[in-house]
Amino acid sequence: MKKTFATVALLMLLLPVGSDAMARGGIGYVQKGIASYYHDSLNGRRTASGQVYNKNRLSAAHKTLPLGSKVRVTDTRTGRSVVVKVNDRGPFVKGRIIDLSRKAARELGIVKRGVARVELKVLSVPSASGS
Repeated sequence: MKKTFATVALLMLLLPVGSDAMARGGIGYVQKGIASYYHDSLNGRRTASGQVYNKNRLSAAHKTLPLGSKVRVTDTRTGRSVVVKVNDRGPFVKGRIIDLSRKAARELGIVKRGVARVELKVLSVPSASGS
């Protein structure tokens, strides 16, 4: 009995629940929240995917989406959108759902505001074979 309970408890900690389960790879998954963008001081540093962050590329950080996912991010106020590739983890600020590269933030028109209410939609996820 104790072993079964411990196994169930461990699985509950490791398995995603609710919207996070969908965020792990569902094409068409939609999430709403606040977007921000990377500070320029991070330019040139390695991301969670191993790629070097380049502020002049269309990339983003998300807490749970598979690295390599392509996501359309739409500013809900202006309707402007941009497609980015998730290559890092974050943001680690409460209430924020995605960190954008400076180029992506510029294309959305949010550089001066710093943050924006957005909707993101998963367009693609990498295949299990990594291609």
